[in-house]
Amino acid sequence: MTDPTSRAALMPHVPAPALERRKFLSGAALGAAALGLAGTSGRAASSPSAAVGPGRRRPVLMKAGHQHDHSEMTLRALAAFGVNHICSGAIGRKVEEEWSVEALLRLRKHVESFGLKLDCVPLPMSSREISLAEMPEILLAKDPERDRAIADICTMIRHAGQAGIPMVKYNLTFIGVVRTERTTGRGGVSLSTFDYAKGKQEPPLTEAGRITEQIYWDRIDYFLKRVVPAAEEAKVKIALHPQDPGMPKGQGWRGVETVLGSVEGLKRFVETSASPYHGLNFCQGTVSEMLAKPGEEIYDVIRYFGSRGKIFNVHFRNIRGGFLKFQEVLPDDGDVDMPRALRTYREVGYDGMIMPDHVPQIVGDVGGQKAFAFCFGYIQALLQQLRAEA
Repeated sequence: MTDPTSRAALMPHVPAPALERRKFLSGAALGAAALGLAGTSGRAASSPSAAVGPGRRRPVLMKAGHQHDHSEMTLRALAAFGVNHICSGAIGRKVEEEWSVEALLRLRKHVESFGLKLDCVPLPMSSREISLAEMPEILLAKDPERDRAIADICTMIRHAGQAGIPMVKYNLTFIGVVRTERTTGRGGVSLSTFDYAKGKQEPPLTEAGRITEQIYWDRIDYFLKRVVPAAEEAKVKIALHPQDPGMPKGQGWRGVETVLGSVEGLKRFVETSASPYHGLNFCQGTVSEMLAKPGEEIYDVIRYFGSRGKIFNVHFRNIRGGFLKFQEVLPDDGDVDMPRALRTYREVGYDGMIMPDHVPQIVGDVGGQKAFAFCFGYIQALLQQLRAEA
């Protein structure tokens, strides 16, 4: 990934340096204690939006989840937090080694040895810019390399199914995760920030050259027509992460029309196949970044995709701001009413993971562990409150 603009820069796919376990676990206690079981943010408490919607008596099927890392230290901490479902960290792209059925079974059993369930693994199609991508030939349409790479992806999906892993996630991006200079937030934390007006599109084109909407959709369709049948055969869900962030239609970024960076684009994407195995790694933070008023609009977007069974996984992240200008903040500190969002997932019957995504950088917080512990405490408190309501 590219340095300050990449997701890896915010949360690398490698275990963070070890902290004393007592210090790490205390972070979750602090988060949960600060939140209590109120199940609402300060701004939501006095707002009509905090009212329970029509799904108030639905059972709570979703569960707290984790991604990025499956080291022993992390799995022990997650077990202590009651976060019993995870997506593993990166695996690699060697089909006969890292993606063999035996290797995936070892990974699953490693996770299960801590009392956790391995719900998802990431394909080697991350959010890196195309020049740094693990399998660039797929989007660059380099033949015959593209067909070989897609065949490898299909084999990975089949092996995941044989190993009892029900979902894989992936990206289809040319430009990676784009950010501008970081800004300062509550308590002096450093916030990942995007301001389109201040962005520098350098170099002006990626190595893919000019990518029009038609070119992009053609390459997406080519990929899906080959991969969705493999997912159906393996009974493994394939979950796409949206483009982070969305860009102006007709302008895009570095010559790329970001078709997966708008709600309309995501609607078209899920409609490319009616398969129940084709859907979204629904990053609530990223989708909020596509909206002019995320605090008002995100709930109907959740309803649209959730009621169609197209939300497979949720990155439960909040932002301050909206389309083309936003900051990533802790879940209780943004414009989206997170308790209301969680109630909306319940309303549509969502039954997957609710997981932290990115976190602000706090001085002295090695690997973001305290910030993530706060997020786990926040999510667990909201889920507990929802169960009490049901």
